[in-house]
Amino acid sequence: MSRRVYVHVGAPKTGTTYLQDRLAKNAKSLASHDVHIPSRTPLMSTGMFHFRAALDLMGQDWGGPPGHAEGAWDAMVRRVRRASGTSIISHEILAPAQAQHVARLKDDLGGDGTEIHIVYSARDLARQAPAGWQESVKQGRRWKFGRYLSRVRNGNPWFARAFDLPAVLTTWGNGLSPDHIHVVTVPQSGAVAADPDLLWRRFCTVFGIDPEWAPEDSDRANASLGSAETQVLRALNERIDRRTRNNPGYDALILGMLADETLGGHESPPILLPPKFHDWARERGDAWVEWLEQSGVDVVGDPADLLPEPWPDDQRYRHPDRVSVEAQLTAALDALAAMTEEAASRPDPDSSMLGRIRRAREAYRR
Repeated sequence: MSRRVYVHVGAPKTGTTYLQDRLAKNAKSLASHDVHIPSRTPLMSTGMFHFRAALDLMGQDWGGPPGHAEGAWDAMVRRVRRASGTSIISHEILAPAQAQHVARLKDDLGGDGTEIHIVYSARDLARQAPAGWQESVKQGRRWKFGRYLSRVRNGNPWFARAFDLPAVLTTWGNGLSPDHIHVVTVPQSGAVAADPDLLWRRFCTVFGIDPEWAPEDSDRANASLGSAETQVLRALNERIDRRTRNNPGYDALILGMLADETLGGHESPPILLPPKFHDWARERGDAWVEWLEQSGVDVVGDPADLLPEPWPDDQRYRHPDRVSVEAQLTAALDALAAMTEEAASRPDPDSSMLGRIRRAREAYRR
């Protein structure tokens, strides 16, 4: 039985949410063409299954109660091995995986003539680094933009390792021929405006699928926050303890309802890379392009997408750490209103059976 497995390992903030949702929405249609998106049960989303499988593979356990990822990787392996044709695994937390975890994946999924392909989507650091900061704040981090950038330039945080194209592909490409390693470049904004489906078609080219096999579009995207909204969320993180942030309901409330639905898309100044960092971003981009040329890996898209666009001489820079109090207040009031509406829409706990028992106990004590 011939089998080909594509493992899309990120990077974060490169259209991964859209890609994963569109693949999941069209899983039945794709399966009719022998392209399989492994899933577990109707009660667990495909995206959650891939997330937990990635966590389990790497021996990590975050984003849920203790043990929530246990067994997910073995379940993923069983589903891939039962399928013929093409299987696609996708989650961006895989990008900075350690060598032993990569080796386990290849051992578990390889053999019996199975082809393993690694897919990595990338964009220039002038777009990528600011996106990483606001995403890290959405995930509960408390650092300011300046401190975050200093650490990213030194290669320390998780996001810096996930964005390091040569390091990621050297680890994941170990033992694979260059034609089994694929890099999808994220188009610059002008190209996307002219052709909104350009990135999607690039992914389809890598996976060897006809875009028409996945006709149902996705409206999901990992919403970007502006400077004021990110600062409000950062300040909120400073007031929330770690136990609360580790609560299973935190992601749905903060990442979903507050960050994506309420604050996402607001019109406060965007988070941009400071001009003094542009030489660094350009140097890194040049190094990436040179590495790709020398490595011989498959590149789908334009390598120039990995080079930052020049900073306009007439554009004034607004540092996200110095966003106005008025802009933050507006975002904070919007967040408070959304939280109040969410709380008011939830059932009254005193009307439940547990509420009645609690009131009876209080009356008895009196």
